[in-house]
Amino acid sequence: MKFMIASDIHGSFYYCNKMIEAFKRENADRLILLGDILYHGPRNDLPKDYAPKKVISLLNEYKDYILCVRGNCDTEVDQMVLEFPIMADYAILNIGERIVYMTHGHVFNKNNLPPLRKNDILLHGHTHIPVCEELKNGVLYINPGSVSIPKNESPNSYIILEDNTFVWKTLDGEGFDSKNLTMQ
Repeated sequence: MKFMIASDIHGSFYYCNKMIEAFKRENADRLILLGDILYHGPRNDLPKDYAPKKVISLLNEYKDYILCVRGNCDTEVDQMVLEFPIMADYAILNIGERIVYMTHGHVFNKNNLPPLRKNDILLHGHTHIPVCEELKNGVLYINPGSVSIPKNESPNSYIILEDNTFVWKTLDGEGFDSKNLTMQ
């Protein structure tokens, strides 16, 4: 199965549309969203083409493909307009002998780990910075960066997970920073 993993749309119709174009181009089976879907949040400037109502309409067209966890900017009112579940604080994906713990990152993160064992994966957004880092306890921390408001001069990005390999890509589909990891 091929997964596209993205985070932090923050209500940008422009970047949400580019993300959906990438999803179709990648021919992925599922789109995993790691939270912060509609609202830009008080710490962020408005992203390009901030139009949450258009984002709602576009994402609802793909409701059967989306798996989502709640971000710190997502609320119950957002769930009332989105036709796919967004209120779970985390989700678990089993890949072979590993667990991928998917969350937004504002509660559980590399400084406050959920219950994970060596070789498990913590996958979250929130920081808007793409990362692949092995932590001291042998847990792998992975972050796709942000679709609409990247930070630390990183590109607008997402991850493809296929055949036990994570590949970071720009919204135009170009791989970057050689942050490819094959899980053993």
